[in-house]
Amino acid sequence: MMRRLLKPLWILLALIFLFEAWLWEHLEPIVARIVDLIPWRALKARVAAAIEHLPPTATLIVFVVPAALLFPIKLAGLWLLAHGQLIAAVGTLVLAKLVGLGVTAFVFDVTRHKLLQLAWFRWLYERVLWMRDWAHGLVDPIKRRLKRFFRLFAPHRAGRTLRLMWRIRRRMLTARGTPTQPIVEA
Repeated sequence: MMRRLLKPLWILLALIFLFEAWLWEHLEPIVARIVDLIPWRALKARVAAAIEHLPPTATLIVFVVPAALLFPIKLAGLWLLAHGQLIAAVGTLVLAKLVGLGVTAFVFDVTRHKLLQLAWFRWLYERVLWMRDWAHGLVDPIKRRLKRFFRLFAPHRAGRTLRLMWRIRRRMLTARGTPTQPIVEA
């Protein structure tokens, strides 16, 4: 019984996790393109070389810095929310989330091989990948059912689907003994 009650919560958590993973995958190339626009090629090459020569624990600091730099912006968003400025607060928090996720994805791509040398980080990374697969396993059957359902209402099928639904409704009402046509008194 308890398991049935918790299933919607698990599905919601899986959807949130998959949305984060989707953002991660789609923002990383965008941030990479933006970083490529910076004309300081020599500086970028030096930064990449410096990261390459860092030990794994120092690379972890490079990976965490973007989140730490965005923390004050997130606090400002919460402050705006506390002072009743909902639109500014949501805009600030969404911007901080998107920038943070995009930059973190880019930095993670640069530092991944070093970070995976840390045993605890590899363990955590494997658990995140397992959670992503678990979330897909939970959400994908629901997505397939929804796609099948909405395919019924595609423009070339909508009329047929609505006629079928109307026929099913009439049969159900007839089986219960309810008249299918409204009674009009004259």
